[in-house]
Amino acid sequence: MKDTEIYSNDELELFKSLKSDIDNGTYKPLDKKELDKKKAFFSQIATDTIIKKSKKKSLNIRLFEDDIEKLKAIALREGMPYQT
Repeated sequence: MKDTEIYSNDELELFKSLKSDIDNGTYKPLDKKELDKKKAFFSQIATDTIIKKSKKKSLNIRLFEDDIEKLKAIALREGMPYQT
């Protein structure tokens, strides 16, 4: 797999810039206090995202009986419950 298939162009540019900074000695890591603040910030974002993405909502729709039978047949063929 190529990097361009895994990373966005912005991410690739960031990697290239970081490597350049490391190679020419201009890279300066964050101090521990600032690093801990960044870790806490991104940890909170990740937690909030997981909570938001794990919430489920109920949805009711009306379908013709024939369509339901077709969905049941497809689900049976795929090996999953038709309501999924």
